[in-house]
Amino acid sequence: MQDKKTKIALLAYRLHGGGLEKVMSTLSLYFAKVGLDVHNIVLEDFVEYPYGGTLKNFGIGKSENESLSEKASSFFALKKYIDSQNFDHIIDFRYRLNPIKELLYAKFIFKSNTILTIHSSKINTYLPDNSFFTGMICDGKKVVCVSQMIQNLVEEKHHLNNCSTIYNPIDLQMLTRMATENIDIDSEFIIAIGKYDDNNVKQLDLLIGAYAKSILPQSKIKLMHIGTEQNPHLIEIAKKLQVEHLVILRDFDANPHKYLSKAKFLVLSSKYEGFGMVLVEALANKIPVISFDCIAGPNEIINHEQNGLLVKNQDFEAMTFSLNRFIQDQALYNFCKFNAFQSVQRFSIEQIGKQWLDLLKIELNSSYEY
Repeated sequence: MQDKKTKIALLAYRLHGGGLEKVMSTLSLYFAKVGLDVHNIVLEDFVEYPYGGTLKNFGIGKSENESLSEKASSFFALKKYIDSQNFDHIIDFRYRLNPIKELLYAKFIFKSNTILTIHSSKINTYLPDNSFFTGMICDGKKVVCVSQMIQNLVEEKHHLNNCSTIYNPIDLQMLTRMATENIDIDSEFIIAIGKYDDNNVKQLDLLIGAYAKSILPQSKIKLMHIGTEQNPHLIEIAKKLQVEHLVILRDFDANPHKYLSKAKFLVLSSKYEGFGMVLVEALANKIPVISFDCIAGPNEIINHEQNGLLVKNQDFEAMTFSLNRFIQDQALYNFCKFNAFQSVQRFSIEQIGKQWLDLLKIELNSSYEY
């Protein structure tokens, strides 16, 4: 039993915008509610999601393009803070692209009480391609992957023996409250969520093409996207395909649940995923989902034709066919919708939070309840 509060640090670049950051937010709130001393450390000044405990924002006043001396100063400021706090556990949610930088972090900042998280099947965004560097960075630490397939990929490539899988959690009570907020759309729509960036991981341009070829436009069912402003490229594609009046582009919203709960279904068209948090969020909002069967993630959430449809990976013709199925086959759609909410109970913060506590070997005082 704990005689004092366990002190835990959660570290990320930001608390804004993506599924990774939302996971940190959810865990932060959970750890604080069960009585841990939680410190949220962000390296960039972007804080949108709620958090439990305290916030240490190293991004305030930081220039967008740091000089070498500024980077060194940031490194030592972070080291000084972590050394002074004497954390029992540190969970690192950052992506890791620079092997030398990460080796310095591993040897001078992160001790053996650190857990490195891997949130993408593109594992070289979290671990160096060079297994020697990866071994040095991960030595004495734990590695948590957000899907079993990611764990398989990491172990196969780098031969690590310190990996485990813990799925991303969702706070169903908070979600239910957020879903009641009104929206300004009164027509039927399907929804996609994700940032449109230079790498075009979410492939929204191609999704618009698949949508335009489907029967949804003639059925007056709109396509909404959350996470992209009025992007000129996407607007031009929609105009070219003569569906611009049916495509709704919205910027990032900290409460996507108000839209998810009122959508017909969610579509995920990513090049790759790690877990696919939006799939869980959609199902928790009692709507079915359609997703590419990416290398990792979706097939560990979606039971094909039970709570959604898995589409042959990167086959946009098959995507159009699946969009049509959910409109033409009402019995299939209703069956998947009926199963949606129950299918994600295993991702609840109560269950996933307990897995984290077990990994950290934290036994709570009986007075703490979530």
